[in-house]
Amino acid sequence: MPAEKVPPERMRLDKWLWAARFFKTRSLATQAIDNGRVRLNGERVKPAHDVKSGDRLDVHIGEVDWTLTVRALAMQRGPAPVAQALYQEDPASQVRRQRQASDRKLAANPGAAIKGRPTKRDRRLIHRFTSARPRTGE
Repeated sequence: MPAEKVPPERMRLDKWLWAARFFKTRSLATQAIDNGRVRLNGERVKPAHDVKSGDRLDVHIGEVDWTLTVRALAMQRGPAPVAQALYQEDPASQVRRQRQASDRKLAANPGAAIKGRPTKRDRRLIHRFTSARPRTGE
């Protein structure tokens, strides 16, 4: 009869961020920690620093800021509902994040319409405005 696995009391910060589904890979979590986008109890730490239940995390991912309290530790990465049970987001952080999301929806992204190379029609329009000499045959 196999013994039940008991969650550890402490675990690596990069592993916890990966298990809590803030990053797709541990290496991405490690890069974020190294670049100062993750703070543990208000301080910059290394990826191997231990995190325990009750610790406060400030996570900056892209344009989104999270303020969390660690509620539990996980032995492995699980589905999203399990991952969401690992932390509790600060109410002020949640309001700020929702406000940022609504602001992003209202503001048009200037580069959103640009996808890859210009089409033939786009090139013709570009040449029409940037050409020094008039084109013949159009």
